[in-house]
Amino acid sequence: MTEQTNLPPEEEEKDMSFLQHLEILRWHLIRSAIVILVSAIAAFVAKGLVFGKIIMGPKSADFITYQWLCQVSKDLSAQFPGLIAEDAICIGQNLPNLVNYDMSGQFTTHIMVSIIAGLVVSFPYIMWEVWRFIKPALKSPEKRYSRGVVFFTSLLFACGVLFGYFIICPLSVNFFLNYQVDPRVPTFPQLSSYISLVTSIVMATGIVFELPIIVFFLSKTGLVTPQLLKKYRRHAFVFSLVLSAIITPPDVFSQLLVSVPLVVLYEVSIFISKMVLKKKKNSDVY
Repeated sequence: MTEQTNLPPEEEEKDMSFLQHLEILRWHLIRSAIVILVSAIAAFVAKGLVFGKIIMGPKSADFITYQWLCQVSKDLSAQFPGLIAEDAICIGQNLPNLVNYDMSGQFTTHIMVSIIAGLVVSFPYIMWEVWRFIKPALKSPEKRYSRGVVFFTSLLFACGVLFGYFIICPLSVNFFLNYQVDPRVPTFPQLSSYISLVTSIVMATGIVFELPIIVFFLSKTGLVTPQLLKKYRRHAFVFSLVLSAIITPPDVFSQLLVSVPLVVLYEVSIFISKMVLKKKKNSDVY
């Protein structure tokens, strides 16, 4: 018979052995994998929505970002006739069709995109499982300060994904599909190359937008302070420009467009670090 205890579940989990903690972690991972698999299967079945509407969206002339830029171009042309052409920033029109040279390329691409879609959709649940695993090891004040971490982590990830999809992806797709070293060299973009560009941008921006959450926990552990963040502010600005140059087309407008939210996130991280340090000092006083 197993020994019965009157300890709360959190206290019992703290007193578990290393192997018991591994067993708990295993079940957290299994549940997360099941949710990812179910979401991936749903994305695989909904091929028309995932590919026809979402993945192929930045390559369509009627994509919302292209339509908005064309409308802005027309409005600016009406305000400044003769100075700005009606199609000055109207991009995304007449993009070349994608091709597939591998016999199994479309099927493997379908599977890969379904898995990535499953990861994106399941992200809030994955973070909830991570939080359930970490929560018993936290003290009461730490639990109180970390309240809502799953919601804000998921929200920031969603904002990053949407920013990458609606802003960076159309700019990148338009640039690379229209760029030519010589008019006599046509572009025949492959399906796998296009999918890789879109998915890598979306996942990268989703992860980058988690910066405030990362700074929050690093500040809680004392590894990051507001003074340290302010000291390296200029370095962070340069890094944001370099990062935006990597994940965007090599033009100044796109790089500035991407670097602005990165700079804003960094400033928000400084504010969060200040708040964490202030609460930590107040708790030490009392």
